[in-house]
Parts: sequence; structure tokens; C-alpha cells
Amino acid sequence: MNKQKSNIILILVDDLGYSDLGCFGSEIDTPNIDSLASSGLRFTQFYNSARCCPSRASLLSGLYPHQAGIGEMDQDFETPGYRGFLADQCVTLAEVLKERGYHTYLSGKWHVGKQGPIKKGFDDFYGLLGGFTSFWDKKDYVRLPEGRPERTYKKGEFYATDAITDHALDFIEESRSDDNPYFLYLSYNAPHFPLQAPEEEIAKYEGLYEKGWDKIREERLDRMKELEIIAPDTPLTPRSEYWNRDRDIQGVNPAWDSIDPDRRKDLAKRMAIYAAMVDRMDQNIGRVISDLEEKQELDNTLILFCSDNGACAEWDPWGFDDWITTTNILHRKQDLKKMGGPDTYHSYGSGWANACSTPLRLYKHYGHEGGISTPLIAHWPEVIERNGEIDHRPGHFIDFMTTFVDITGSKYPEKYKGREILPMEGESLMPALLGESPQERTLCFEHEQNCGIRRGKWKLSKVKERDWELYNLEKDRSEMVNVADLYPSIVEELTLAWEEWAQRTDVIPRPDRTV
Repeated sequence: MNKQKSNIILILVDDLGYSDLGCFGSEIDTPNIDSLASSGLRFTQFYNSARCCPSRASLLSGLYPHQAGIGEMDQDFETPGYRGFLADQCVTLAEVLKERGYHTYLSGKWHVGKQGPIKKGFDDFYGLLGGFTSFWDKKDYVRLPEGRPERTYKKGEFYATDAITDHALDFIEESRSDDNPYFLYLSYNAPHFPLQAPEEEIAKYEGLYEKGWDKIREERLDRMKELEIIAPDTPLTPRSEYWNRDRDIQGVNPAWDSIDPDRRKDLAKRMAIYAAMVDRMDQNIGRVISDLEEKQELDNTLILFCSDNGACAEWDPWGFDDWITTTNILHRKQDLKKMGGPDTYHSYGSGWANACSTPLRLYKHYGHEGGISTPLIAHWPEVIERNGEIDHRPGHFIDFMTTFVDITGSKYPEKYKGREILPMEGESLMPALLGESPQERTLCFEHEQNCGIRRGKWKLSKVKERDWELYNLEKDRSEMVNVADLYPSIVEELTLAWEEWAQRTDVIPRPDRTV
């Protein structure tokens, strides 16, 4: 059924690194996402908010995360920017589009506080209300409102990425009962830890990563240059630093060849599971694309694909097998075969996160490019004529609200249900989708006192305990040459702009525990 208004599918994935898609240079098999890119538009300098909760708050509200009440995670620190749930001064994409007659669906991960998706404008929800859990165990995945139709799975059949897609397809089918368009927020919790995937997917990547992260980084860099994702003279950054969770241990990722052979096998298996999770996710996105094609709805559907933060380095080169203690288990011989199954729990560590962020510095949590950069793909055949093109203009998750208001003719409220609502912070992506020239803008970042501000080609970046660093991103996207000493006036100008932003958007005051 062709509907007059366009449907919107916003796909958000969890902890995917900047270079983890085939169309962004990866060796991981992602043909379905790549197909969206080849007949759509790729943005190479689009930003999230460095971590899952803040990014989701920003994506849903069109505000910076602290303005939306979620400057950190979902704990309530009783400070305006750090309440851990969506603030009264914001509205969600679902609330705004619902007023325009859209069905509003969320399948996947919520993780923006206690109110829940139904109270925040979504008609239907299936998925995970919290941050992370087993992909094999159904108990933490819920259907809301209670009593709505829910898929059932026999023992051993449930896998979260598949189930999230099953329910998304059910929601899309339900929307076809009338002529109203729909907004689907398809929010996969893959490839976030625990690293778990079906055996047949892991088998595709067995052995591939035994070449190690140094070789993978080199190969990805070469492919990214061929694809024109990055400039041809982009150097490979040195292996990144890492910090443990308590920040009392710091180091640099080791050379792969310096690692003990047993440890290399363990690490290669971790990355193989991660790649399998991305592969399976891509297959599921392919199911959605096929459904839209079959119903002749693909051309009239805006599909956006992005990741909530940079690659996850938690918390050292070896990864962990226990989230509470962050302790590592070295898997050997027969134990390697069990990895990724229902009874296992892994992260892949900072060495592989460094590879997944190629060629950028640092990772999730940080305001450097590796922490806040997402691949963004926009696919909308009825509107986008820039098939296969690449756009290097900066953008941010705050832009989704403005874009959806623009393309749907929705009214963004000054008041909502008696509450005063902050104005939108973002800019519409429509000029970019139509190929119009970009305008210079200023974008700011803060998470756990890791900070950033970008204005035009200039970017200030700061790790919590350190001074501001200045980079010219036109020449140095990888943030390798700190030119702060050469341009003190620019450092001063951008620092003042960041401080004004921090005051305005509730970054300050911070909770007492972060002082």
C-alpha cells in the first residue's frame, strides 16, 4: 500500500564502531546495510553523544543529552542534567509524530529511564527496557502495553536480534490496516556485550581474526581510502590508550605479535563473535528491507542507520567475562568452542575496539572522534537522488527531531501536556539529502568530563584529567597533531563557547560525585 506520507524507520545499533560496516571499510559481511548505502547517502562526520543513554536521549528529544535529563546513565543524581530519565522539558520523536497521525513503534532497546516508551509516545514496544542482558534469554525482553500480541519461542529458538526484528515486522504489518504512516524506532542491542551469537554465524569468522588487530586496522584503513570515507593521506593512528573502569590503571594497546599465542586465540574468538553479531544484525535488517520491497513501500520509506557511540573498549586489551568485577578469563582449547553460547559472557576489549574505530582515536565514553563518530546511512529513493554518494558535512543526533518535523510537516510544541518544552537544538538534514551546500555550525560534547567542541574545521577534544587539545579536522580527522600551542586564540574562543554551552544545557552543575 502506498501512503501519501512517508514512513520513517530509524535504525540504531549498539556499540558498533565507525569502520564496522562493509560500506565503511570493514571485512564483516553487511550486504543489506551496504545496499542501503549504495542506493542512498553516507555521512562520514555524523556524531552521537559518546554513550548509550545520552545518545538515545539526544536522538529521541532533539536536545543535547543533559537538557533531556540524561547526561550520564539511568541513575538519578538529583541534578538537572543527570536525572537518568527523560526530563519534562523535552518531547520525544514519537510524541511529536503521533500528533501528525503517525503510528509509533519501538522494537529493541529503550534505556532512557523509568517512564518507559508507552508513556513517552510509543503505541507499541517490544524489547529491553534496560541497558544489556543475554541475547539468548527471553526473560528480560517485554511487550508493552501488556496484553498486546507477542511472539512465542520454543526453548533454544530465541535470539534477541531475531526477536526484535520479528516484532518490528509485526508492527509494520499492523500499520497496514489503515492509511496512516508509521515511525519505527528499530533499536537493536547488538553488537553490545555480552558477545553472543549463533554458532553458524561465528563459524564464518573463525580464523579470520587470528591475523590480529594491527593487520585488521591496516586493511580497514586501505579500504576506507578506496571507498573515499577518509582522505587518501590519512595516517593510521598509533595504538590507542586505555583506562580501566576505576581509572587507576592506564596503558597502551599492545602489538598483536607481542601477545602470547593462547591469548591471541582467545582474543580472535571474541572478535569473531562480535563480527557474527554484526552479520546477524545485517541479515535481520535485510528481512525488513525485503518486507518493504515485497509491499512496494521501500521507495516511500526514509531509513536512517546509525550507532549510539564509538566502539566499546571496556576495559583493557583482554576484555572481561564478568561485568560486575570486570575480570577476564583466558579461554583455551575446548573452552574456545563454547564462547558465544548461552552460558558465556564476554567483551572484546580495547585492542579490538581500537580496530573497530579505525582510523579514529579512542572509543565509547570519549569526546575524541573515535568516541562520538557514527556511520550514518540515509536511504529514501523518492527523495534522495545522491545514490551512493558520500557527504562529509558534520551532523548530530540532535538533528533527527528537526529533520522529522521538517519532512512530515509536524508541529514542534512550545508546550506539551501543560509542560514548557525547550526549543529544538538541531538542524534539518533535508538540505544535505538534497545536496545543498553545508553551513558552518558549532557542536558540543560532554560525557563523564570527556569533552569536545567542533566549529567548522576546528575541534577541541579533552580527556577528563587532561588539558584541551586542538585539531584541524580538515587536515587531521584522526586527531594526531595537537596544534593548541600554535593557535591559543582559537583554543580560548572555543573553550569559552564550550563553557557557555555547558552552562546553558545543564552540563553544569555536575553531581557531587563527579566533581
